Amino acid sequence: MNQLVDLIIFVYGLFVGSFVNVVIDRIPNGESIIWGRSHCDYCQKKLNWYELIPVFSFLWLGGKCRKCKKTLSWQYPVVEILTGFIFISLYSFTQFSIFQFILLLSIFIGMEVVFIIDLKYGIIPDELVLFLVLSSIFYKIIYFPDKLLFSIICGIAYSSFFLLLTILTKGRGMGLGDVKLAFFIGLFLGFPDTVLSFYLAFLTGAAVSIILILTGKKGFGNTIPFGPFMVISVIISYLFHAELWSIAGKYLGI
Repeated sequence: MNQLVDLIIFVYGLFVGSFVNVVIDRIPNGESIIWGRSHCDYCQKKLNWYELIPVFSFLWLGGKCRKCKKTLSWQYPVVEILTGFIFISLYSFTQFSIFQFILLLSIFIGMEVVFIIDLKYGIIPDELVLFLVLSSIFYKIIYFPDKLLFSIICGIAYSSFFLLLTILTKGRGMGLGDVKLAFFIGLFLGFPDTVLSFYLAFLTGAAVSIILILTGKKGFGNTIPFGPFMVISVIISYLFHAELWSIAGKYLGI
């Protein structure tokens, strides 16, 4: 029975993932995420319903547009599958509390969209950050009302630190999108998990940058979007903070 429920939740997540792809492609281009049928990015052909079935349609079409035969991005099935796993993971994490599940789902999917858009277009849209901030405030009010004020202060402090980095690097190391995203992170995670997120973001960012430079895919002075590393660090810090602080405590002798 549990496996059947997981399967249903995963499949539902796949269909939501299909909509997530629409959001990812339309927001940076200033298009409506509600109105207008999905179309091929190359020939603009309107897609039929059987071309919009998550994962299946991509595989059935051989990863190509049915009309112009151009190769489609693997972003579409990957995002759909990732969203399905987000659904299952959060459903289990919230111990089947539907309301908490929905609230956290909105935040995690918002972060997923930020991750892909920054990776693909190099921007973090203001409307997404605002959505994440408002969702986090609502989440705090419902589940952690006593921590809301301190979480807001934490968000301001974390955002101010990123603003300072942006000023010092003259926008080469950080952008204002990262500054705004930092406010959401401090608000959502609070203290001390924001510190953990900060450490993980810079650690993973530095590691990936070194790998890209060593493999010749990036050179010194080339910019790499930092938003994706911030998003990954938030997810890890939120879901596994107890385990990570326990490991840190052993190494620090706390």
